Amino acid sequence: MLRQSLFSTGPSAPFATPNPAPAAAPRKSFLQRHPVLKWTTYCTGSIIFGLSATVAIILGHDALTYHDAHVENVPASPLALHPQPGGPKNLPIVSDFIEGRDKDDKQQRKERLVVVGGGWGAVALLSSLDPEKYDVTLVAPNNFYLFTPLLPSATVGTVEPRSLVEPLRKILAKVKGHYVQGRAVDIVMGNTFPEAAGGQQRLLEVEVIDGHEPDAVSAKEGSCTHMGKRVYVPYDRIVVAVGSITNDHGVPGLENCFHLKTISDARRIRSHILDNLEIASLPTTTPEEREQLLSFVVCGGGPTGVETAAEIYDMLNEDVLDYYPKLLRASAHIHLIQSREHILNTYSEAISDYAERKFARDAVNVIVNARVKRVESDKVVYSIKDPATGKVVEKEVPSGFTLWSTGIAMSPFTKRVTQLLPNQSHLKALQIDSHLRVVGAPLGSMYALGDASTIDTRLIDHIYDFVDQSDTDHDGQLNYDEFQVMAASIGRKYPLASKHFTKLKELFERYDRDKNGTLGLNEIAEMLLETQQKMTSLPATAQVASQQGKYLAKKLNNLAKRRDEGKEMNPHDDSDVYDLDDHVSKPFEYHNLGALAYIGNAAAFDLPIPGPVHTFVGGLVSMYAWRSFYLSEQVSLRTRLLLMSDWIRRGIYGRDVSRI
Repeated sequence: MLRQSLFSTGPSAPFATPNPAPAAAPRKSFLQRHPVLKWTTYCTGSIIFGLSATVAIILGHDALTYHDAHVENVPASPLALHPQPGGPKNLPIVSDFIEGRDKDDKQQRKERLVVVGGGWGAVALLSSLDPEKYDVTLVAPNNFYLFTPLLPSATVGTVEPRSLVEPLRKILAKVKGHYVQGRAVDIVMGNTFPEAAGGQQRLLEVEVIDGHEPDAVSAKEGSCTHMGKRVYVPYDRIVVAVGSITNDHGVPGLENCFHLKTISDARRIRSHILDNLEIASLPTTTPEEREQLLSFVVCGGGPTGVETAAEIYDMLNEDVLDYYPKLLRASAHIHLIQSREHILNTYSEAISDYAERKFARDAVNVIVNARVKRVESDKVVYSIKDPATGKVVEKEVPSGFTLWSTGIAMSPFTKRVTQLLPNQSHLKALQIDSHLRVVGAPLGSMYALGDASTIDTRLIDHIYDFVDQSDTDHDGQLNYDEFQVMAASIGRKYPLASKHFTKLKELFERYDRDKNGTLGLNEIAEMLLETQQKMTSLPATAQVASQQGKYLAKKLNNLAKRRDEGKEMNPHDDSDVYDLDDHVSKPFEYHNLGALAYIGNAAAFDLPIPGPVHTFVGGLVSMYAWRSFYLSEQVSLRTRLLLMSDWIRRGIYGRDVSRI
């Protein structure tokens, strides 16, 4: 008890300590006393762990990848090995492929969907298509998808060509599709499906790569000329996404120009620029020859022309100044010839002004309101109005490199399709309706995407249909209520026209010329004619093609669901009373996500934001935003990593100026 009371700390303890000493603080560890060493240890450990994990993944991948494939005695269809001839020209019909088909396909034949072209529209379609619904065949001359917006960067080595391409076979593998390397040249548009009794088959004529022989002219360089062999590829539905070609506008001498549509174009331009730089570096080159070799002329002030001029300017200021005689930079000049009043005229005025002001600071010679008359091997001749006299005079500028980038024209296959179809009057593309169906083709059998297409805006051609559907009292006149019905019908069939039918009361009163409270046929015709003149076609951009591809994939998926439910997939009729495409999806409606352009270590954005300010221009910040957007638009992680490494390499080591 005494021991308990002596050491008791309770209130009754006689010897309780009034203020006990605080407990000793816990001793800190060595790393806690040295925070810098602590974080260094953590970082080192994380790096070692990351490297170890990476090595383990690589070793595991190699251990599981390299093995015997055991591909002996692979079964193949007899028709795939020996196609039977047929069709109007008795060509081999590629009705099966040597890679075979799934077992499920043999039980129920899927619709044959043939996609012509391997660009933005085709890849967007394949990426969103249900892999179980269609038997897909892709026909394209190149077995890769090309990210075209960055082609100007490839012309000077800012990025490498391999970083801009993705193999089409990898994309096709996701939909279990087949690839035919060739070029579509003709088409047989049957009115029924191939299995229908007595129906004419739908056949696409393709010139395929059958073999190659050394060309007598170029055999010394080891090049080959591919020999074309033609075959038929049968289809039930076909998608034309062949893009476009460069418009020559009838200007002579374009054989002296470079174009920029393909990887081969970018490689040729890069080699030519490097050759000019090396020749200009020789002591035997005269000052006049040096001025001509280092004069870069770009014909066309659109995005491709402006970005190519900006990339050449960057190369001259960064790599040429570092690795070549400085005299070359002093002798180099860039000229940009534009037929309109401003460059980048399809962008906002703020972007156009910014680009012109920046080029003026960079001493890039921008020549506006000028038309190229002819292109020669060493100069470009153009006409321009003399501000002093007001007369049109001819001028010329020396050129060691000329790029022709002045709009688009119809590809040969697209032109062939327009010749076969009625009511195809457009000069640059196939006319399609708001469901992307080619006008004049058997309904629901042919679609077109991207630069190969343009939505038909001829409202006047459907005036009687619009009036008949809206005229409920059948008096040949439309009162305001009936006019509202017609406006809604036009908006559904032509989404491009919907913005012109917003203030209906004002529109009705404006065209009610006799003020009798109704619109007669002549008044309606006048309204439709003026409306279609105000309607603008969709721009020929990758953004439009990509949205169209995704839209069409969704539509085709919905159509295939009807087949799975045992319903008819193609019950269209000439009277258009029941339109299946309209039943399964709304008409295509384009959503502008903005436009952007690279202008030499700077970029400009035209964003569709409501309000007075929707343009963002600037220096490095906007350039990094531009790069981030293009990284997000890549179709695979592989190309994202390659692009990022190219930009990092260029920032650290500069561009590769070797000609290989």
